Amino acid sequence: MLSTIPAALAHAAREFGDRPAIVEPGGPQLTYAELHERVRVVARALAAAGVRPGGRVAIWSPNTRHWVEAALGASYAGAVLIPVNTRYTGPEALDVLVRGSARALIVAGRFLGVDRLAELRTAAAEEGAALPGIVVRIPLEPATPAPGALDWDGLDALAATVPEAEADARAAAVTPDQVSDILFTSGTTGRSKGAMSAHRQALAVAADWARIGGLTSTDRYLVVNPFFHSFGYKAGILACLVTGAAIVPQRIFDVAETMRIAEAERITVLPGPPTIYQAMLDHPDRPRRDLSSLRLAVTGAATVPAVLVQRMASDLGFGTVLTAYGMTEAVVATMCRPGDDAQTVAHTAGRAAAGFEVRLGEKEEVLLRGPNVMLGYLGDPELTSEAVDGDGWLHTGDSGRLDARGYLTITGRIKDMYICGGFNVYPAEVEQVLARLAGVAESAVIGVPDGRLGEVGKAYVVLRPGHALSAADVLAYCRTRLANYKLPREVEFRADLPRNPSGKPLKHVLRAETALREEAR
Repeated sequence: MLSTIPAALAHAAREFGDRPAIVEPGGPQLTYAELHERVRVVARALAAAGVRPGGRVAIWSPNTRHWVEAALGASYAGAVLIPVNTRYTGPEALDVLVRGSARALIVAGRFLGVDRLAELRTAAAEEGAALPGIVVRIPLEPATPAPGALDWDGLDALAATVPEAEADARAAAVTPDQVSDILFTSGTTGRSKGAMSAHRQALAVAADWARIGGLTSTDRYLVVNPFFHSFGYKAGILACLVTGAAIVPQRIFDVAETMRIAEAERITVLPGPPTIYQAMLDHPDRPRRDLSSLRLAVTGAATVPAVLVQRMASDLGFGTVLTAYGMTEAVVATMCRPGDDAQTVAHTAGRAAAGFEVRLGEKEEVLLRGPNVMLGYLGDPELTSEAVDGDGWLHTGDSGRLDARGYLTITGRIKDMYICGGFNVYPAEVEQVLARLAGVAESAVIGVPDGRLGEVGKAYVVLRPGHALSAADVLAYCRTRLANYKLPREVEFRADLPRNPSGKPLKHVLRAETALREEAR
């Protein structure tokens, strides 16, 4: 079992040398042997710039080949990777860089009209903070020169000052228990936390995810999940690295472009949140696209409608559809298995994977234990001890159920559960019912204050294109399928829901909106 990322890369170069490693739509293609060489260049350049083993390298950029080369290059140089959320503003990104003590920053140039480096410099000036001493800019769109920043193409000249043997020695010195990455949580309930993982952990979860999905060197994996997210990086880049599958990065999600790439590049593996597949099913271009190469979809959320799982197989052609459950602190903890029926895939998140144990604690909280639970939160032993108890159990904050087979069903966040007239209501159960109503693309249910019952349900509903429903339609449908205390008392239609980077609805934002409206009355 390969236990460091540099060792995994060297192995891939030997075993899959001539196989495609990165296939960038509209850009160059690198084999695994070529990727190895490019990573060595990045590692040598970082060493020349003063990044020492154990130093931290941040990447703030969308999914491109540069991200892959930079991330693996940081590991090869013995450094620690800090991915930065591309949705962050300048001040938010600065906060991560400062708390992470980043020595180097690799940042996208102008992208989608935004100059991230300029935003970051403005934020640093306002806060009186210093940026990392080394800044490398990736050219994505034409932009004016940035004084003090090295352009990506300048890495080769910088690398030439450091012998290849030095980079290889650094790579060989990396140990399995050394910190490989610090992934900051989405910060959906407060300030983000930096979850630290070791090399052995990052590779173990990637390898088991790939094993269950049956990834091989013949697969072509369209990575729509952002690389800065644990799923995009570990179940994406690293899963391909350990199996020799080709990484096909998509910079931003656009459903028409996703289908175009899937057809043109003969994509076989396409994981993502349920909304991706629903958008594909609803898109008018779908009947004209040849998606016959698709074989594996892996998705996950509290609510994955059974009808969606069935249509992913029948209409999109996926031979295998799996659901999984994880988080930044554990990456992938449970996963369905090939051969599980549609009801199991839709209504559970599978059974334990990657060496995890799963049990339920107080309030049916999902607890996880195993060798791949994070090392801890960066610089915060108190929060770490709150998250991981003395017996090694990670307290997820999610509520769930375990069936006799050990399959886990997520019923929602513990804090999302509300009490209506003395009865516990789990929003996920209501959302499952709403998902079966024709015309509903997605929903999010929260508890709102009620003078008589304490709390009642409010449903936020996103309709599928071309469908029309009224609040009365929604409530009438629910009334025949839910006990009265679970029945939403209010329905609000929205064009979309606020989301975190992994695509999950931000219910705390919805609750805050409701509270503001109540205050304004």
